[in-house]
Amino acid sequence: MQHCIEEILENCRRYTLDGEVASYIPELSKANREEIGIYVATEDGDFFAGDWEKPFTIQSIAKTIFLMLAAKDNGIDFVKAHVGVEATGKSFNAIDYAEPLLLREHINPMVNIGAIAVCGMVKAVSNEERFQRLMTFSRRIMENDELQIDEEVYASEKKTGNKNRALAYLLKNSDMIYGSVEELLDVYFAMCSLKVNCRDLARMALVLAHHGKNVHTGEQVIPEEDAVFMNAVLTTSGMYDGSGEFATTVGIPAKSGVGGGIMADCPGRMGIGIYSPALDKKGNSVAGIRMLEVLSKSQKLSIF
Repeated sequence: MQHCIEEILENCRRYTLDGEVASYIPELSKANREEIGIYVATEDGDFFAGDWEKPFTIQSIAKTIFLMLAAKDNGIDFVKAHVGVEATGKSFNAIDYAEPLLLREHINPMVNIGAIAVCGMVKAVSNEERFQRLMTFSRRIMENDELQIDEEVYASEKKTGNKNRALAYLLKNSDMIYGSVEELLDVYFAMCSLKVNCRDLARMALVLAHHGKNVHTGEQVIPEEDAVFMNAVLTTSGMYDGSGEFATTVGIPAKSGVGGGIMADCPGRMGIGIYSPALDKKGNSVAGIRMLEVLSKSQKLSIF
């Protein structure tokens, strides 16, 4: 497997030149588009290549964390009653929702408007407690007690995040979030600025691959039914409005982020963390998708 991972990375390195780094968050524009890394975590051992240790911000992959903890706190039925699970066919930060009262039927937890609502479902008496609970959960599921927020990216997101503010106030107007919009957005922006590497993502993915269980400790981190629910949502909506194409070419649950990361899991087998910040027009890592496509075909990973 180690040789396979190294070969895949080198063969896909050229695709880093086909995309562009995210620039709508100014701090993200500083990324080196030619960096590329992969980490595969299995029950029996780990395999890695390239710039897998390079820290980057988790961005939209944080939506997976929001959903896991909100479902654990409230139950899947509660989450589904407030935020739908159907693929939207819209970009991740779309704001063209004509009927606010119908939001629940037209959003899901993997687009920004749905993720902000789900973030608010994490139980806490204050947004500071909500942030601390999300950080504790992130460190636990990634097996990394050293995880921290990238303060520069957080400040950049907060300064330029007016579209997310508009989405949050739309939710507020529809009685889908309560309390201070700005305080909740502070939690959202901070969690999207969580600094991770490929191994962190692979460890989180490995928990989902084994139905919510940490295979290293034997701990059931999230209920098995929640992990099944998570993988279904990731399969249908995790790769933005490119999820359908990804399902046909790669065929495993995955979540991408505009920081260049992809977290993917093959149920029962492995967790995968990818980093390559050159993105396609939908916000997905170009080389990252290529690596996953080749890996899926060579190892017969597709769940379909």
